Amino acid sequence: MRRRSSRPRGGSVGRLPTPRNRALDMSKQYVTEASADTWIEARALRTFCADVFVDAGLPADAAATVADNLVVADLRGVHSHGVTRMEIYTERLRRGLFNPHPRITIDRTGAAACTIDGDNGMGAVVGTAAIGEAIEMAAATGLGAVTVRHSNHFGTTAYYIAKAVARGMFAFVCSNAPPTMAVWGGREPLFGTNPLGYGMPTGRYPAIVADLATSIVARGKILLAAQRGEMIPPGWALDPEGAPTTDPHAALIGAVLPFGEYKGSAFAMLVELLAGRLSGANSLQEVPDFYRDLKRVSNFGHFFLCLDVARFMDMDRFRARVDDMITTLKASKRAAGHAEVLMPGEIETRLQDERLRSGIPLTAEIVRLLETLAARHGVAFPAVSHRPLAAAEAVP
Repeated sequence: MRRRSSRPRGGSVGRLPTPRNRALDMSKQYVTEASADTWIEARALRTFCADVFVDAGLPADAAATVADNLVVADLRGVHSHGVTRMEIYTERLRRGLFNPHPRITIDRTGAAACTIDGDNGMGAVVGTAAIGEAIEMAAATGLGAVTVRHSNHFGTTAYYIAKAVARGMFAFVCSNAPPTMAVWGGREPLFGTNPLGYGMPTGRYPAIVADLATSIVARGKILLAAQRGEMIPPGWALDPEGAPTTDPHAALIGAVLPFGEYKGSAFAMLVELLAGRLSGANSLQEVPDFYRDLKRVSNFGHFFLCLDVARFMDMDRFRARVDDMITTLKASKRAAGHAEVLMPGEIETRLQDERLRSGIPLTAEIVRLLETLAARHGVAFPAVSHRPLAAAEAVP
């Protein structure tokens, strides 16, 4: 058994006005090349975000980690977890709801088991430490399992999965979240959307990386429908009385439904058992609303599992077998309306490759948010283009 703690160092916490209502914040997530009017180079955006976080009180290494976590989400098209989160992250730092200098305690309870107390540090910082421990134990023993308590919103599960897959490992990652979803058969929001993900190395194909919520739909889509005055499809949510609703306003004070009915509910419970109960973190209704409750710390819980593939099969043989499976699946006769068969994470990988060349597309609203942060924290705003960077470079 090994015990150790780490404590980053940094400066003072900056100030930023309280974020506007959650509906406005979460509606910023739907960004496509068609809806964007600004593109920023990924490296410049990452540097900008890190500089803001340093002024907000994070040490430079922690700021770089959190900034990378957000920018990678935008690169992969998951804008709900991208730089739009800068506003609430810096606000929670200002209010003392994140610990910018956590003493992250790592307790190796066995050769392949570990518990981590994140001391209310930034979720991306705590999560990066956790996946590092899981990878290290798996490299030594073939398996590494880590529970985490006293953490915060940690971004996408794909961010951590990619680190393990790059080392030739299978990874499973999950986190609990504030309650917005009903258990199947109930009407109260008790589960969070409780994301989970897994990843596996491949050969010539992009790595398999699945990253999904256990709800049938992201709550942000319901928020956006409410803002636009649109109805939502049947089967997405319940109203406060437990009746199915297509009214987004009723849905927002009711509960989102799990995907696959009782099946999604079972997976949400799995996440709660591993990330919430087993870790010792807050669970179910104990987890405060990340946006609306600006008085209590979150105490999110996470779970990380890594398997060293080479302990089970020759790595080259395994990669070939996975490639063969993917080839068979992609050659499947396509259903109506589908141009091709896609593997988990394939769309996100393509987007990331493209956006590393063309820049990250941002809406005018997100740009205004970032410009406000730049002014508040005295950080220079990065250069922007009003067309994809590759296209801009081609214009004489």
